[in-house]
Amino acid sequence: MATLGLNDVKTGKKILHNGDPWIITEADFVKPGKGQAFTRIRIRNLKDGRTTEQTLKSSDSFEEADVTDTDMQLSFIDGIGKDRVWNFMNMETFEMVPASLAAMGDTWKWLKGEEECVVTLFNGNIVAVQAPKFVELKIVETDPGVRGDTSGGGGKPATLETGAVVRVPLFVNQDEVIKVDTRTGEYDSRVK
Repeated sequence: MATLGLNDVKTGKKILHNGDPWIITEADFVKPGKGQAFTRIRIRNLKDGRTTEQTLKSSDSFEEADVTDTDMQLSFIDGIGKDRVWNFMNMETFEMVPASLAAMGDTWKWLKGEEECVVTLFNGNIVAVQAPKFVELKIVETDPGVRGDTSGGGGKPATLETGAVVRVPLFVNQDEVIKVDTRTGEYDSRVK
């Protein structure tokens, strides 16, 4: 593993801290008028999602985390509630790797099965899952649309087949398939 010095500490780098993989979400170089310059970073634990801030002096360094990002397909979901396990398949080796709720984060809301996701592996275990940018999901519950409703005003909540709730325009009806942006969790368009 490579050692990262202060110049290598950038947003998006994955580091090893207290034996766990962390990702740098913010990095600010601070040069006060008096005293030594330092870097303040905000890091997020890839295993459990905790965030913390660290202040680094010029002599500090980190080990780069040995994590790999790979494309995997969601095969099936086992269990109910907090005991659910999402099973991902490596499309090249056909190896199955399970992911826990902690590794899934909020991504589970957008996945129903057979989607290709970017999966982060640490020591052979899934620590993070990134959903596709857009998914197509069916609306299972929403208020009925009324003739004359246009996209110009407000919106209404709609429950999707995965259990996620998004705001949709008033003209969108139950049992329609919509396209959702998973990065923002917002309605994008209807699927024809």
